[in-house]
Amino acid sequence: MKFSNRVDVALSADQLFEQLTDLAAIERAARRKGVSMRRLDTLQAKGAGMSWDVGFMLRGRARQMIVDVTRFEPAALVDYAGTSSSFELTLSLGFTTLAPNRTRLTTGLEVRPRTLGARLLLQSARLGRANLDRRYDERIKSFLRELETRAV
Repeated sequence: MKFSNRVDVALSADQLFEQLTDLAAIERAARRKGVSMRRLDTLQAKGAGMSWDVGFMLRGRARQMIVDVTRFEPAALVDYAGTSSSFELTLSLGFTTLAPNRTRLTTGLEVRPRTLGARLLLQSARLGRANLDRRYDERIKSFLRELETRAV
């Protein structure tokens, strides 16, 4: 199942990229939502090869996922790959400069099942595809509006 959207943001590509790759802020926000993140790599600088063991509650059960940064090009793109016992996820963030203080963020999320149960879950989720698309789009837009207001 794939989700995607494009949002124009009132920030430069460098500013937006820096905010979306601020690891300390991401880890703090995750902890506030009850997500545990443990860094697995030993890289000193941001880049491809960063990896986390992420634990979270979903539908009343504890879940684990390994998340890796697969591509990292400053102010251009970041690709994440996540693997859990049931799913594989790929998240792509692309940054396009429209003007000095305007950037288009293109997101793409692909969820692939690894088990029969996961395949059945995704098949039933396809029935509510329009609702899922709308919620994905709204969540991305509200998060980016929050980043814009923080940057001002």
